[in-house]
This record gives sequence, C-alpha cells and structure tokens, in this order.
Amino acid sequence: MNSLNHQSEWWLRGNFYSLYIDKFAGNIPTLIDKLDYFSQLNVDCLHIMPHYPTPYCDGGYDITDHTGVRSDLGTIDDFKRLCDEAHKRGLKIMADLVLNHTSEDHPWFKEARQTKSNSKRDFYIWSDTGTEFADSKMIFPEFKESNWIRNQATNDFYYATFKPCQPELNWHNPAVQEAMFAVVDTLVSYGVDGFRLDAIMKLVELDHTTSLNLPETHDRIKDLRTHIDTHHPGKIILGEVIETTKVARTYFGEGNECHLSYNFEMMNEILYALLLGNRTDRLRTVVEAARRIPPGTSWMSFLRNHDSLSLTAIDEVRAEALLKKIDPEKKFMFSNGTETTQRLYNVLGADEQLVREAFSMLYALPTATVMYYGDEIGMQNEPLQPGEDDMRFVSRGPFDWDLAKQQMNDKGSLWHHVRKCMERSGRL
Repeated sequence: MNSLNHQSEWWLRGNFYSLYIDKFAGNIPTLIDKLDYFSQLNVDCLHIMPHYPTPYCDGGYDITDHTGVRSDLGTIDDFKRLCDEAHKRGLKIMADLVLNHTSEDHPWFKEARQTKSNSKRDFYIWSDTGTEFADSKMIFPEFKESNWIRNQATNDFYYATFKPCQPELNWHNPAVQEAMFAVVDTLVSYGVDGFRLDAIMKLVELDHTTSLNLPETHDRIKDLRTHIDTHHPGKIILGEVIETTKVARTYFGEGNECHLSYNFEMMNEILYALLLGNRTDRLRTVVEAARRIPPGTSWMSFLRNHDSLSLTAIDEVRAEALLKKIDPEKKFMFSNGTETTQRLYNVLGADEQLVREAFSMLYALPTATVMYYGDEIGMQNEPLQPGEDDMRFVSRGPFDWDLAKQQMNDKGSLWHHVRKCMERSGRL
C-alpha cells in the first residue's frame, strides 16, 4: 500500500484503480473477497464505475436511480459493506457521479415526457423546434442525427448530448442541483470517499455557445465543492475534463472547484513519445507546464480508460499520425473515425517492453494516477463482434483472473513491474 494513503491529502499522489464491478469480480460480495488484490498491487483508491440501476444503453452511464445498486451486482447493504471492508484495508472508494443526464427510464423523465405541465418537466431541456444549441457538439454522432430527440407524447423535442436514451438535466433549475446534491449526501452516507464527475465540462447548456467550459458550469462545480466542504469535509471530486492542460487547469478554480482533474494532454504526449517521438523533451515540457496548480489539488495522470481514446489535447497533425499508428486498418474506430477504442496493450502494439516503459513513465509523474483494470496484466482487446454499434466494448472485457494469478506468481511479470512502479509512485 502506498504510504501516502495515510496522509490527510492522500489524493495528491494517490494510486487509483478503475473497474466495473461485474467485469472485475461478477458482483459486490465477490469484489469484497478480492480486496486484498488491491493492497498487494499498492492501490490507494478504487474508482467504481457506474453500479447503479440502468437499462445499460451506454455502459451504465444511463442511470435510473443515482443512489441504488444494480440488482445483479448486489444490494445497497452490500455496497455499504464494500466501503467498510475497503476502509479496513486502508482503501478509499470513489463513485461515478453522473450529473449531466439520466436514463430515459428514470422516474423523473418518465413523468416529464408525459405532459408539458408535469412538475418534473423543468428537470430537463425541451424545445418546440429543435433548433437551439446549434453550436453545441454531438458527443456520439454515430447514434443520432441531432442532439434534439423527438418526444411523441408532447410533440416536441428533448435535449440529449450523448445517446438518445440519455436526456440532459437542466442545471438552470435550482431543483436539479438540490436533487443531485441529495444524491451526494446519500452516497457519502454509504461510505463513498470521493466522486468522479463524468463529462463535467459540458454540465450547463446555453444557446449560441458551444456549451463547453462555460462560466455557469464552473459556478455549479463551485457550489458542489462548497456543499462537500461544508457537509462532508475530506471527500474529494475528480473532474473528467477532456481538454488541453491549459483548459483543464481552470477546473481547479482557485482551489475551490475540483481536487483532481484528468490530464488528457499528458496521456496523449506519453503515447506519442512511446510510439512516434522523442521520449523526454516534449513530455518534460508538458509536465513542467502542468505544475502550476493551486495547493491541495493534483492532476490525475493515466494511460487508458473505459472510453474511446481521445487525442484532442494535441494538435491535429500529430493526433492523426498517432491514430494511424495505433489503428492502421481502422478496425476500432469511434466518433466518426476520430478516435479508436482499444486497450493499452493493443494501443502499444502488443509490445510488452513498451507497456512496461509506459507504466514506468506514468508512475514517475508527480501526480495522482489511475490505472484501468486489466492493464496491469496486459489484457488485450475483446474479439470484434459483427453488428456491434458501440466499439468501446472491445476494452471492457472480463478480468482475466487466470492470467493475473499466473503473473502474480512470476517475479519477472508485467504485474510485478507495475506493482513496483506503484510502490514508488510520485517520488521520482
């Protein structure tokens, strides 16, 4: 276990580990039985990806109850016990907090879509014409022609930036903020130590803007931080900000917004350095540029995650060259061919030496870090499935416990290399 876990600001150099409960362990009781695995690996905090009730149209990020637990994973009492047992081992628990949207099957939206006079109507964003927010980006262009989705019952449109099954919450309505802060209170009562703010950079929408990184979004994050500091001191928030270092830095505010923010530019530069470029100069420049942040905050450095590989934090020419290197046959393309959807081992050409070097670079950074489950044992892409319309499934396969046990018994394995890197993380 990283000794930094016991400091008051443990997150500054914490080793996080991101997993789906079902993919890693099947269910919550089995995950509890596996907790010693993380202590052996020198993990400080588990990032539990959405475990909430869901129709599962977007990997669990389409939620019907933000304080519930999917029945196939266990119960709320099981989740509380997970937090308790993790804490006994010095492990923290971070949950996904999806503030942007709900599932179309959420009780709020089921009510809101029936009549224009429903009390939950203003929890969501509606239009009679579907012409507003013309400058806003479509996050998943594969799955729709517009961010405006027709609602037959009221003969108008609701707004959905992601998939059509994910209607956007209206953060101009104070009742939405009140309801979602109540979610935070409930999850903290279960034992959660922190929250990953999913897609936080587009929380608030405004017409005639891109609806990205708006001052109003920062205001809502400050409200959340104030709520947490006032009612749950010591709990933390991590912002998913898919931007350059310069833009992502603004999500720390003056130390009054996020405690942590992903650094996508650093991830892009590590991959570029390993596959196409100089191993030190450019990366050193990026690391130095990232140092200037408020006290009590830190970057969250990483190599891969559950999503498609975004390369928007570097210039287009280098991004195209890197994408061509990683996916030359365009087998795993996503977001209209601008991203690829592969695991770290495949991104690095199934070259274990490169994978080892990547982890050495990651855990030498003076930041917090997060690893995606299975990358520590070199898990590879899931086989392609004919007719599958969401290519991200290739990086979301079941954890290979046979491979893990084999490597844990081999002192020269990738697992042991990663364990040693994590043991000395943030100290070089």
